[in-house]
Amino acid sequence: MVFHPEFEHAGQRAGLQVWRVENLELVPVPESLYGGFYSGDAYLVLHTTASRGGHLQHDLHYWQGSECSQDESGAAAIFAVQMDDFLQGAPVQYREVQGHESSAFTGYFKTGLKYMKGGVASGFQHVLTNDVEVQRLLQVKGRRVIRATEVPISWESFNQGDSFILDLGEEIIQWSGSHSNHFEKLKATLVSKGIRDNERCGRAKLLLCDEGAEPVRMLEVFGEKPDLPEAHSDDTKMDASNRKLAKLYKVSNTDGDMEVTMVAEQNPFSQSALQSSECFILDNGANGHIFVWKGKEANTEERHAVLKSSEQFIHKMNYPTHTQVQVLPELGETPLFKQFFKDWRDPDDTVGMGTAYISNQIAKIEKVPFDVSSLHQSEAMAAQHGMVDRGDGDKQVWRIEGSEKAAVESSVFGQFFGGDSYIILYEYRHMDTQGHIIYIWQGAESSQDEVGASAILAVQLDDELGGGAVQVRVVQGKEPAHLMSLFGGQPMVVYKGGTSREGGQSEVADTHLFQVRANPAGDTRAVEVDPSSCNLNSCDVFLLASPSGCWLWKGGSSSSTEAQGAERLAGLLQVTPTLLEEGEEEGAFWDVLGGQEDYCRSPRLKDQMEAHPPRLFACSNKTGNFLMEEVPGELTQDDLAPDDVMILDTWDQVFVWIGNEAREEEKTEAAASAVRYLESDPAGRDVRTPTVTVKQGFEPPTFTGWFLGWNREFWTVDPLQRAIESLQM
Repeated sequence: MVFHPEFEHAGQRAGLQVWRVENLELVPVPESLYGGFYSGDAYLVLHTTASRGGHLQHDLHYWQGSECSQDESGAAAIFAVQMDDFLQGAPVQYREVQGHESSAFTGYFKTGLKYMKGGVASGFQHVLTNDVEVQRLLQVKGRRVIRATEVPISWESFNQGDSFILDLGEEIIQWSGSHSNHFEKLKATLVSKGIRDNERCGRAKLLLCDEGAEPVRMLEVFGEKPDLPEAHSDDTKMDASNRKLAKLYKVSNTDGDMEVTMVAEQNPFSQSALQSSECFILDNGANGHIFVWKGKEANTEERHAVLKSSEQFIHKMNYPTHTQVQVLPELGETPLFKQFFKDWRDPDDTVGMGTAYISNQIAKIEKVPFDVSSLHQSEAMAAQHGMVDRGDGDKQVWRIEGSEKAAVESSVFGQFFGGDSYIILYEYRHMDTQGHIIYIWQGAESSQDEVGASAILAVQLDDELGGGAVQVRVVQGKEPAHLMSLFGGQPMVVYKGGTSREGGQSEVADTHLFQVRANPAGDTRAVEVDPSSCNLNSCDVFLLASPSGCWLWKGGSSSSTEAQGAERLAGLLQVTPTLLEEGEEEGAFWDVLGGQEDYCRSPRLKDQMEAHPPRLFACSNKTGNFLMEEVPGELTQDDLAPDDVMILDTWDQVFVWIGNEAREEEKTEAAASAVRYLESDPAGRDVRTPTVTVKQGFEPPTFTGWFLGWNREFWTVDPLQRAIESLQM
């Protein structure tokens, strides 16, 4: 097959490449004009990344403008299929429609997307210019995704809620309506700066003004300003309850007519339903997404027809024409696709969602190995390993009794009973900052009253400390890494039930089985589980204590650290265990566990971060529905809007970040938002996942380390003021 000459340069190294379809030809767009799209045209956008192993991964998008002709759109789709063939079927393909682009696509253009009127047919070209003859008006909308759309040059295009950019070539005027949001105004300056620096090579004069302070030049263009309408509502947030709704269909296209057969009508799906000889559609259309999976042995016609099949499917299901489409080759599945399946495994991988591919929808994070000696200097290490410090700071522990808190003796720090709830106050130091963490540990058998009291008492303690403490809700069995490190080298011990109160102990069982697991920092946690052999796990060490004997069982994939933790636990329990290696058990051991049953022998997925990269969402309960909108691309501090409540999901824990200007009811609903978020996750997440409440200006390194170049002074100066000053430099 003869390939287009442009393909020779496509995806050969990491980076972004953009082509426009011009008269059914593929023409590269100059790099300084990336992010600008003509509404009458179609484009191909290829994003290439290098994995840690060095091989290249590709995301291939074909974009169609709202006024694009059928011919140009069709040509772009054909070029996308041909480029996919040229790159040996490896890219994940996306169909993009103007105004409804995927997060992967918008993440490439963090300074905003510009939609210009016209296209090739009208003689409009992508050229590098200091053109002084330009005259256009752009309306800027969006908080997470900035879109600047060309509108008619008239006061009729304006409203009080948005920002507008009047581009006059030598002069650029950014105007903001009297009801425009401070955060959105800041985002609009990124677009203005981009036009000045990239399109005008820094030679245009840039002026910012607010409604009522219009410069003379602006009034010369528009005439006298009339009364303007208020903002038009344009809420692009999705109702989170739709995230979970998905169905799986098999697609066949044997005689040119698409046939779809329902495979499963409720997720999570079984991975075995996907057959290499077929193509499948995962229908998440209620949430605005369609995924097409191409089996590696499916016939060529079917693989080539997948984009067309997806459009036919969207039409058949009466979904909006702008529904997002993602086409995935077998073995190139993204985490966003895998989340709909139960226990996804990759061929070269271990348990859990695999690491074959990281979607560019989600922030790229360079992995940092754990090193205790440099932990206090590295925010990225603190974040990735959940360790704010080594756990050697000052700490106080209280048990909840009724509606009060009672101090716990330091000699029994680290021992937790399932019938109790506790509050732990910890003072940390990281680099040159110090702060407080309040852990709220809630036992599985603790009364509802005491669970409720623990939350109220934690808020009171936070108030006493000045309102800047980080609050971490911990449910029994879901203890985060840092909490495990607080007990001076001793394992954190979690007893299944009972209570540590004087005279309040429930009857103690004869037989105890403790599962001992270590975190990357070498701290161990011993959790009591039901004494049954089905609870054993090859990755861990177990301590079994009973009247007839005591054993320390070492799983084949367990570590020496875990064995040491179990030995220390034996010391706490004052027992002397017999050592057993997995596979060398004696009959008495199985007898105490009620007989030999099957248990988990698979090695644990070591690289959680690649399978579950961090994701940031803005959340709102304003309408009564739980709405959320994802922040695309690399995570930076200016993605955090001070008037919002936001969720940072790092899989092992969920952070709720509360901006200083968020509405009071959103602040009080923040913790509930985290639970709603977990409940709506299509991956069937455990709602007991730890939730961490963080306030603007008091972020711990376990949070800041996920963001690129965190600046502790960022909010001491108004970011908009800083942006305006940088524009004038």
